[in-house]
Amino acid sequence: MLRIAVLGCGRIGQMHAANVARHARTELAMVYDVHVASAEVVASREGTRVATSAEEVFASKDVDAVLIATATPTHADYIEMAVASGKAAICEKPIDLDLDRVNACAKKIAGTSVPIQLGFNRRFDPGHRAARDAMRAGAIGDLHQVIITSRDPAIPPRAYLEAAGGLLRDMTIHDFDLARFMLGEDPVKEVFAVAGALIDPELGAELNEIDSAMIIMRTQGGKQCHINNSRTAVYGYDQRVELMGSKGMALSDNRKPHEMRTYSATTTEVSAPYQFFFLERYSEAFNAQIDYFVDAVENGTAPEVGFEDGRQALILAEAAYKSLAEGRLVQVSEIA
Repeated sequence: MLRIAVLGCGRIGQMHAANVARHARTELAMVYDVHVASAEVVASREGTRVATSAEEVFASKDVDAVLIATATPTHADYIEMAVASGKAAICEKPIDLDLDRVNACAKKIAGTSVPIQLGFNRRFDPGHRAARDAMRAGAIGDLHQVIITSRDPAIPPRAYLEAAGGLLRDMTIHDFDLARFMLGEDPVKEVFAVAGALIDPELGAELNEIDSAMIIMRTQGGKQCHINNSRTAVYGYDQRVELMGSKGMALSDNRKPHEMRTYSATTTEVSAPYQFFFLERYSEAFNAQIDYFVDAVENGTAPEVGFEDGRQALILAEAAYKSLAEGRLVQVSEIA
């Protein structure tokens, strides 16, 4: 039983704590949050105790690993502390909003055997993974195109947007990683992006933020990838991945609570709305990532999605921002 402490008891941390507490292969050792009341609520609900500081977590002999779900500016610090204390870690994305800080962290932890897994949970979604497996098995022939649609049901509150670091580092970074997961050993060579504040132009002007984006990428081998994002899709949480190949297509589609449909004189195929948001849509993926993490720790192997994957996803985000700023196709080598 792997004893995991959860750092951060906000919305995502609460979910992680519940998953760790209920998982068959893990135990929730303790929780910590700078906002003590939040940690106390989670500890009471999940039957664990509250750590008085992050330092207590990393020093504890009762903790084998940590799950980092704190504010983004703390992620790199806690990864470094995890490595220093010999505790494996799962860290939410992104590692940091500043690529220089990520590079400094990479240098500091270079050569470590401590497992560090990034929270790119979409790799573990059953549908997305099945599509990739089918492609790798040759079911669609040679892969030509990857199309990723990722649209939120509603734009986040202003306070969230002020701290998120921009749509491409906050939201699209999941899609950059998913693209790399699907493209495999063929790395992205160039990036072109267009974006705007189409949903809330006033908020866009005040924060210099975008809420809608399309990114085109091409790999060294010539494969094409298209990512499209929107902060608001009025019909629900829209999550699709399409792999187009020489012999066919593999599609991982949206999820619904059930597949019942009604038909009448005025409508056909009326069905339930999509699962509302990421907590519901990717619930299986969040649990599966714990399985893969425990496997890595127990077997002494590198996690499937590690620190370098987080760094590479941020590099693609920076390339896309450079494309937006300069209105041109950007070579990834300009950033890396």
